[in-house]
Amino acid sequence: MHFGVRTRIRKWAAKRANARALPYALKQRLTFKELEAQGLSRTMIYLYCDYYFDHYLPEIFREHRAYFAACGRGFGEDAFHTMWYFLFDRFRPVKALEIGVYRGQTATLMKLLSRYFNSECAVGCLSPFSASGDAVSDYAAGVNYYEDVIHNHEQFELPLPEFCRSFSTSDEGVAYIQSRCWNLVYVDGNHDYAVAKSDWEHCSKALAPGGIIVMDDSALHTDFKPPPFSTAGHPGPSKVVGEIDPARFKEIFAVGHNRVFQRID
Repeated sequence: MHFGVRTRIRKWAAKRANARALPYALKQRLTFKELEAQGLSRTMIYLYCDYYFDHYLPEIFREHRAYFAACGRGFGEDAFHTMWYFLFDRFRPVKALEIGVYRGQTATLMKLLSRYFNSECAVGCLSPFSASGDAVSDYAAGVNYYEDVIHNHEQFELPLPEFCRSFSTSDEGVAYIQSRCWNLVYVDGNHDYAVAKSDWEHCSKALAPGGIIVMDDSALHTDFKPPPFSTAGHPGPSKVVGEIDPARFKEIFAVGHNRVFQRID
């Protein structure tokens, strides 16, 4: 049996097992606030978001996820599309920044969500758009990532984001982060501790009051128990979130290894 087919079968079986593990009372459409009020564990929130993706997420977003999951166009997990849906529904960000862009899955999703909720969100993409990796990640060489992101925006008939083609730690990258007051930042760049720490420090200073930062791959030291097709993240970002000042930022949501922090000062 082909490797890809086996993988899909295993994922299908694991998702069915997850759905069975979800309490009957949670098998309903909940809002972000209603989900918050449940007081669920990280693992149960993940299972709910995965279930929501399969049963309640609008079709346009499931189609978007299927497009990027095919042919290696994107990473991530189904439950993360639910997370972004909840966040855009709740916060309606006006200015959003993505640090670390692969082939445009998150940037296009932000644009689709903004359009779906009838809100205007200016999206900025800060990335070298190259195969540069880190201690835990490798990316395919020979791909024009910048042109690919443009093509994938055209695929969904979306306006292009604003691009800063640089590393987030460069003078140009830091200046771009500091160039405006962001309502939402997604930190998914280099996963090495020093870079993730730098990204957090610069982004947290450029965040609007009440704004949110989503830290990718940062749940290693939590009680999250990932299902077979998920992970708890990597050491670098997980260490960074352990150093966040609780007087300035509160963790308000988490889906798998994505943890969401809101500025409260």
